Amino acid sequence: MAVLAESGSNPDVDLLYDINGLAKDAPHWFDRVMEFVGEYGLLLAMVLLVLWSWWSVRRRGGEDAASSVAALLWAPLAAGIAVLVNVPIRGFVERPRPFVQHQGLDVLVSGKTDFSFVSDHATITMALGVGLFVANRRFGIAGIGLALLEGFCRVYMGVHYPTDVVGGFALGTAVALLLSPPAMALLTPLMRAVERSPRAGWIVRRRPVSGAREGAVLPGARKSVESEERDLAA
Repeated sequence: MAVLAESGSNPDVDLLYDINGLAKDAPHWFDRVMEFVGEYGLLLAMVLLVLWSWWSVRRRGGEDAASSVAALLWAPLAAGIAVLVNVPIRGFVERPRPFVQHQGLDVLVSGKTDFSFVSDHATITMALGVGLFVANRRFGIAGIGLALLEGFCRVYMGVHYPTDVVGGFALGTAVALLLSPPAMALLTPLMRAVERSPRAGWIVRRRPVSGAREGAVLPGARKSVESEERDLAA
């Protein structure tokens, strides 16, 4: 299929050179940091953010714990599905990497021989970010922010056009949102069953302290106000 960007007169290519040009002016150590962050670091940060969100939901518990964990589980599943959807898209568009057709780019990562549209990194991080936003807005906003930074890094590194990144954002968002209702319809009952399991229930909510019964007063603990009032009345 025809290449999406053929010359420097294309705004997509102009923006590519503008962003990648920052790498030429930056110190060598900074480029190495951006290389690691754009290739591995932000993906790892997204995984840790999902785990942090799960840990918070698990500790909080509550009646909606199962549905919250189900929503968090959907985030990585959405990212995986989005990447699979991207496989035929890449094969259909067949857009070469920008450094194949455009000279003078500072390419920070070598060995990229596959097609460019759309960016897998942008797709994965945005699907995770939007999936997190569905489960928890605070964590989701942080995740979307990391996804935007990932997109910038991919262009900065000279391995993607800006439209590759935008396409990845669109694909990740579409999969995470459009498939969320049927996914939640399947995952929520599954998480409720897991919650009731004596062995796997810890995945959904934190176990109570061993030997402590609900409503039991621990030694040395203050009595409740209501209990104190009854004692005084007596």
